[in-house]
Amino acid sequence: MKRFWKDVTVDAELGVRLDDRPVRTPGRVPLLLPTAALAEAVANEWRAVADDIDPRAMPLTGLANAAIDRIAPDPAAFAAGLAAYGESDLLCYRADSPPDLTARQAALWDPPLDWARDRYDVHFEIVTGVMHRAQPDATIERLGAAIAARPAFELAPLSPIVTITGSLVLALALAERAMPADAAWAAANLDEDWQAEQWGEDDLAVKTREAHQRDYDAAVRFLSLVG
Repeated sequence: MKRFWKDVTVDAELGVRLDDRPVRTPGRVPLLLPTAALAEAVANEWRAVADDIDPRAMPLTGLANAAIDRIAPDPAAFAAGLAAYGESDLLCYRADSPPDLTARQAALWDPPLDWARDRYDVHFEIVTGVMHRAQPDATIERLGAAIAARPAFELAPLSPIVTITGSLVLALALAERAMPADAAWAAANLDEDWQAEQWGEDDLAVKTREAHQRDYDAAVRFLSLVG
């Protein structure tokens, strides 16, 4: 679709308007945002459209659409899907060698796990290798409750954060401002970084990582604008 509007404004209900026409989600629901900061950021994406609308250049709008159309109708079911990542959280699966890698994993992964232990009063089973080991039922229940307590406009950005990082713990730490975004990104990519140092990077892996980082950065920004 080509640009048809001249002016983009934010109305009193924190809805985005194009020449005084309200923007609607793909589900035809008015695009109303929960904070003025997020509303203005979404409006800026519409202001930046040159000729054709490119959804890839409007990640905040896409996350807002998801919050309204996909998540808000049944947030509990959506949160349950994210909670499942707590059963096999990246941070709980460690290498047994070489020492340099195991030391890095401990340095980057132990602090967020320690935070989660204190914050939610849970225990984590740490595994050496890739064989699955079940986490305690109480851990899964409490982490699931923590993610389920989030409103739709927080669940929307937490979804790509969880799936990109492979860690429910890192996502919760970001949601609660307990960890900087760059530290969480470094923790999520520790294994890939180590492999690249040993064997080098291929072009496909670099492009995939760049795409993931764009999505991650957009989700982190959206999360910051909601809170």
